[in-house]
Amino acid sequence: MPVTRRQVVGLIGVGSAAALAGCGTAPTSRATNPETSASATGAATSASPSPSAAAPVLLTASVAQGATVPVDTQIVVKASTGTITDVAMSYKDPKAGQQTVQGTLSPDAQTWTAGSLLEPGMTYQLDAKAHNDDGIEATSSTSFTSQALSLKQQIFPTIISGGTVGVAMPVVVTFDVPVTDKAAFQKHMTVTATPAHQGTWSWISSTEAHWRPKDLWAAGTQVAINVDINSVAAGNGTYGQKSVTGAMTIGRSVILNCDLASHYMTVVIDGATARTIPITGGKAGFTTRSGKKVLKEKFAALRMNSETVGIDKNSPDYYDLSNVQYAMRETDSGEFIHAAPWSVGSQGRANVSHGCIGVSTANGSWLFANCKVGDLINVTGTSRGLEKGNGWTDWNVSYEEFAKGSAL
Repeated sequence: MPVTRRQVVGLIGVGSAAALAGCGTAPTSRATNPETSASATGAATSASPSPSAAAPVLLTASVAQGATVPVDTQIVVKASTGTITDVAMSYKDPKAGQQTVQGTLSPDAQTWTAGSLLEPGMTYQLDAKAHNDDGIEATSSTSFTSQALSLKQQIFPTIISGGTVGVAMPVVVTFDVPVTDKAAFQKHMTVTATPAHQGTWSWISSTEAHWRPKDLWAAGTQVAINVDINSVAAGNGTYGQKSVTGAMTIGRSVILNCDLASHYMTVVIDGATARTIPITGGKAGFTTRSGKKVLKEKFAALRMNSETVGIDKNSPDYYDLSNVQYAMRETDSGEFIHAAPWSVGSQGRANVSHGCIGVSTANGSWLFANCKVGDLINVTGTSRGLEKGNGWTDWNVSYEEFAKGSAL
């Protein structure tokens, strides 16, 4: 949303009563010695100033006294025929108390730019000082108010990714209110990997964005995430509510290759086969989805009830298992890898489950100990594909296809 900024220029010199941009109090000026003072006074009052007259100090601010401005306003103070010596900007938060806004002074000391946008519904105080080579100083004091916002107008971000994760883990950011202007937010969302990885954002929906590298993460990579959207306009009268940061470490490479045609899983750790495990998958009518999935959650024990996946109590396929061990989620639709001691006789032979991948209790325990959120689960051997967005499906498409979801 464009921001209209009103700029007012004040001409400051000895004997001048002109107001600074947005001044709340009258500006002041001073000379360093009587000779300069006299010359400056003559320049200020003469219709035709002499060549030796002191140059006036000009200050320009991007906000006027008493104004109410949008929260995505970036405050700027400028000085010409002089340099800025000090700028203080602050507001009082009812909960956190007095807050100082930091800013950056340009190398020539003629422009000061606030380092952040505005918090909603706050009264700000902006004080500035400048002087010129003749020793004339100007000061200004401005108070203004930022636009008040309701909670429905504020979008809160959450970074899902964190801790030590697998090589397929995407950076996942969710928003509690739909984002209309995705490009505006994406410009303020960065992922920094050490060592560097090529990657891109892709919007899964108006409330969720993912970042993934072109290829699987390298083990040991450190990832820093910065969602700097506080007060950034997101369209439809909404703004970012807060900026958040996060970090994650890429652990060792663990890839589960699950072939439901052969009924075996090959576990590859750091490029070497660590274990081959007999498995069972979904039977006819409950076919397990093939595709590149990402381990999303782990539960040492989990209740599984078929009603949560649309199988009611009147169905012969109804189940209610109160203590399923070593359950690791593959999809949002209810597919897990878990211990299934009741189907050990079919594991390595046939697919008899309701869609989950079943293993023995011993193998389930081993997998649970060796796998982590973000590990890649590559399922093959069935005729049913994985739907986009049914879990973290970022690797189920090519990098080029994934990048099409970028807003930039």
